[in-house]
Amino acid sequence: MAGRGVNAPLRATLPDGRLHLQHGPIDLVIEAWGARAEVEAAYAQAWARFQDILQTLVFELPLLRAPLRDPHPLARGPVARRMIAACWPHRSVFITPMAAVAGAVADEMLAAMLARRTLAKAYVNDGGDIALHIAPGEHLSIGVVTHPQCPGLSATACIEFESPVRGIATSGWRGRSQSLGIADAVTALARTAAAADAAATLIANAVNVEHPSILRRPAREVKHDSDLGDLAVTVAVGDLPRECVARALESGYAAALAMLPAGLIHSAYLSLRGQSRVALVSDAVDWIKRRTGRPST
Repeated sequence: MAGRGVNAPLRATLPDGRLHLQHGPIDLVIEAWGARAEVEAAYAQAWARFQDILQTLVFELPLLRAPLRDPHPLARGPVARRMIAACWPHRSVFITPMAAVAGAVADEMLAAMLARRTLAKAYVNDGGDIALHIAPGEHLSIGVVTHPQCPGLSATACIEFESPVRGIATSGWRGRSQSLGIADAVTALARTAAAADAAATLIANAVNVEHPSILRRPAREVKHDSDLGDLAVTVAVGDLPRECVARALESGYAAALAMLPAGLIHSAYLSLRGQSRVALVSDAVDWIKRRTGRPST
């Protein structure tokens, strides 16, 4: 996340009516459904809340870039507290609160939008990490793109009001954040976007295998201020035998399954080189894979 001296927050209305907010590395696309006055008021509340999101995060960056361990760190800002809360259950492995930053920003912005408002549904999309609002009788459909350079839906899911899922996040080695693993994409669904963000990060890290065609470099060499320090992050993945792809996916699948009993996720879709796995609780959501039938489980 960029430091001090960034420009002022920017606001724009996209041609289809969605709200676009941007400040430094934070880039949000927001959409709401409901009475026009309610939607306009929700967008105004989002813009008002957005003014100091980045500054308050920058103030606490040293704390947020440090690996989590006991005792529980005390953060001042509401987004920072959301980040720590989402990552805290995973502290037995290496994780910093930055693993949940995009999801936590989305959660905070959605909460600001909903205050005193009546909306049928809404979402805040922070670079693919998405906080959802769904009123009774409503639903939202989501799609997974496993390769950013080849846009096209690999799988879809429908989230209804009755589902506890209110957050979606995707992680992988090609994404804007660094990854220890080789997943093309891991999409996690959870109760909050911050929780989904942390989980997707760790599951994507676990989709891993050793092979000569995988190139890794110390995180700090790739990004000087990386919270991953000298850990080796993936920078390229060449051709892999199918058995290596399957073994990497099974490793990530095991990590996802371990999160289910504690309610850390409600579903996860893992994809690598055309193969996929789905981990879910029985009442989570129904994933549908396009072109090649249902995902393997």
